[in-house]
Amino acid sequence: MTGRYPNTRMRRTRASGWSRALHRENQLAPTDLIWPLFVTEGSGVEEPIGTLPGVSRWSVDGIAARAKEAAKLGIPVVALFPNTPAEKRSDDGAEAHNPDNLMCRAIRAIKDACGDDVGVLTDVALDPYTSHGQDGLLDESGYVTNDDTVAVLVDQAINQAEAGADIIAPSDMMDGRIHAIRMALEMGNHPNVQIMSYAAKYASAFYGPFRDAVGSGGLLKGDKKSYQMDPANSDEALREVELDIAEGADSVMVKPGLAYLDIIYRVKQAFGVPVFAYQVSGEYAMIEAAEAAGIGDRDALLMEKLIAFKRAGCSGVLTYHAPIAARLLNG
Repeated sequence: MTGRYPNTRMRRTRASGWSRALHRENQLAPTDLIWPLFVTEGSGVEEPIGTLPGVSRWSVDGIAARAKEAAKLGIPVVALFPNTPAEKRSDDGAEAHNPDNLMCRAIRAIKDACGDDVGVLTDVALDPYTSHGQDGLLDESGYVTNDDTVAVLVDQAINQAEAGADIIAPSDMMDGRIHAIRMALEMGNHPNVQIMSYAAKYASAFYGPFRDAVGSGGLLKGDKKSYQMDPANSDEALREVELDIAEGADSVMVKPGLAYLDIIYRVKQAFGVPVFAYQVSGEYAMIEAAEAAGIGDRDALLMEKLIAFKRAGCSGVLTYHAPIAARLLNG
């Protein structure tokens, strides 16, 4: 015990707003946010996503405008995810290596529009490019191969780095891919390109709206449980993170976010590295649904969830609510 009533009154420091602010243990700022954006073909295109109310796919020119908006709001990084047209999808995801694909055009457009005012984080995985919706290459039995997939992911990562990506974010969960990508970046004269590893990515029910956004939901054959983690496991997450740090990850991600705060906390306590959470599409949609149903205030729910990530140990959060949160924080 550090005190006894009435000498110690815990409510004393909560009695006024200035005092609550003074004693606040965790702070949230726009610089803690990463804004995920969906890219689609065309010019002047905005396609609202039905399962993600308030979120749209944007053509490359619109993506550049969103990046400028991020810079004005103080959001330091945008994360890109392409909605590859059906005719450019294939079993081997070859479009991922096209230097003029949607992802690469969007990277260049952001760099032309914003320079170094905004960082660009790019997703490395094959699901936006495959006709079967899996994150890697399939063998004859339909199993997602590991080493052959890693070789393809390395080429995808280098393609994005050549286009100007600042952070490569492998979301595929293949074994050994961080080391392979790190070595390729070093040998390819990209030593300062960061890797943010999706180190503990779970086979979650919260991803549905995202798959609609990138056009892979209706294509997915089977599930992703042979490579994404079992939601029942936590010790395994620490092993995954430890391996990725040793292989060259600069930061790690836990995905999804709110249902895995214990994982975020354990990772931060165990390794002391920058840890990020992805407040995924299902989490976003639930907040919006609560607001629409009149059973919760979106802004209050959002800010409480974001501070929970910080309290658990996050350096930052990927969230589709990033511009809304930034405006609230900027007053």
